[in-house]
Amino acid sequence: MQPQAMATDVTTDHAVESAFVDEMVERQREAARRHGLAVHFRDGESGGEPAPEVAVIPAGGFWMGSRANEHSARAFEQPRHEVHFERAFAITRGPIRRREYLAFLAATGHRRPRPYSWNDPEFPMYNVSARDAEAYARWLSESTGHRYRLPTEAEWEYAARAGTDTMFCYGDRIRREQVNCAGGLHCTRGLFLCGIGKPVPVGSLPPNAWGLYEVHGNVQEFTQDHWRDAYAGGPRPGDRAYQSIDRKYRYLRAVRGGSWFDPPGACRSGSRARRHQDEFDLNLGFRLVREIED
Repeated sequence: MQPQAMATDVTTDHAVESAFVDEMVERQREAARRHGLAVHFRDGESGGEPAPEVAVIPAGGFWMGSRANEHSARAFEQPRHEVHFERAFAITRGPIRRREYLAFLAATGHRRPRPYSWNDPEFPMYNVSARDAEAYARWLSESTGHRYRLPTEAEWEYAARAGTDTMFCYGDRIRREQVNCAGGLHCTRGLFLCGIGKPVPVGSLPPNAWGLYEVHGNVQEFTQDHWRDAYAGGPRPGDRAYQSIDRKYRYLRAVRGGSWFDPPGACRSGSRARRHQDEFDLNLGFRLVREIED
């Protein structure tokens, strides 16, 4: 399946933006109808807490990676290459919230993360490792009867872009009310010199065309993929995670999205960074893919 036609800077022309969003929403609705699902849905409860809400992501294709002339682009975000998805999937609309993760802890006795003063239950869960995220995904899968897992890098970027080919899902420039990051003078519109220095509750900022929240900034998000210093060229399926045979990289995961701690350039759709799979931090969280059965 070939990559879909991409939008240009969707912030520059309201008519173009509206038509583009309508097209993306219709693709999403058609994919949901095909599988007998709502566009946004939940799989009941888990541990007495509603399961995370997910959004259906239609099958299709896109160009993965950053252009060489993007602000803050790095060599390890290239080369741009075609990625295709033969099947639709679903992904949580935001990173997993503290209240959702705390239900898992109460039900399983899994080790508790290091505490901090940010206790809002609607904040994204922080101070968790990739292994903690995978343990939560296994528990959620067992509780709901559907398979949840960390996204591949390609799934994450495809869902975050929602059909756009710009640096952010909002266009090539952002406003401070769109992205929770550390601020800066590049990639921004209006006065945006510094951020608020902490996360915001999940769902606080405008969603992308497929209804996903905070894909730029707020917290970095773990993926399944091991780190690599450059992409392989050529078309490839997006549901296959990269697994390194190099001991140097086997324990390093690619993280996506940037965070409240990072400058705008680190929050671009194509931006990526590496973190150890056992690392935890105040700016590091995760969202999950929910696989859709045929």
